[in-house]
Amino acid sequence: MSVEQAEVVEEPVDDRSKYAGVLRFYNLAKHQEWMLRDLPWGDLPPVPEGKGSPQRQARRQDVWRSVVMQQLQADVLACEMAAQLLNAAPDPEARLYYTTMVQDEARHTEAWLKLIGQVGGEGERDPHLDALGHMFLEADTLEEKVFLMQVFFERLIIPRFRLIARSSRGTILEDICNRLAIDDGIHHGAGMAYERVLLENAPKSVETTLIDAANRMLPEFAAHALWRPKAREMIGHLMESRDRERLKTELDHGVRLAQSLGLNVSEVQLPF
Repeated sequence: MSVEQAEVVEEPVDDRSKYAGVLRFYNLAKHQEWMLRDLPWGDLPPVPEGKGSPQRQARRQDVWRSVVMQQLQADVLACEMAAQLLNAAPDPEARLYYTTMVQDEARHTEAWLKLIGQVGGEGERDPHLDALGHMFLEADTLEEKVFLMQVFFERLIIPRFRLIARSSRGTILEDICNRLAIDDGIHHGAGMAYERVLLENAPKSVETTLIDAANRMLPEFAAHALWRPKAREMIGHLMESRDRERLKTELDHGVRLAQSLGLNVSEVQLPF
């Protein structure tokens, strides 16, 4: 058979370059990895220490215990979500990244468990966190799971870690929050990179699903951000106006992130 007669069949090229962003965050996560033993256990107080009468000191510890409890609850749920993303992602680059996310969330949970054991044990649960967890875990599509968990939730809670760290200088709590702000920043960046790939050729119906998901999530997230357990009710009332202003700024930023993914955010309904 001559060359002219031979049928030339071109093999399709599997271009994996679009996953370069996801792999970059995988390498960043590996570089940033830390262990529980790296924390200054025994060298620093677990949380800010109270002054005054024993009763006043006990009330102050209850306040900080409630802060730690909320973070523990969030990271137990995050363990489930990260494992679900690892199982759901079909792309090897994303699966490789999600192995680091599963390890991170488990490490975060381990740190919170050890810390809360030093400040009185577990306490009151945040019902809005439980509702958010169910929302993420029960989402039907991978695009929706990544969008809710990494694009929105991981980004919106980073300012909370920074705020707690500023309020707990010289403690193990500050150290943990600084580490988690970095880890969750990486999770968010990886989610943005992967969501762009997932949306590249997605049908219009996927965009509608994501906007609907955002409209379900944002009021629940706002309720979570403003909720206070009994130990912090008085503080919550005093700071409610400032908390609402801060939350509005964070939610506006979240909507701009969704817009940067090419989504039409005109139908997103902010809680306030």
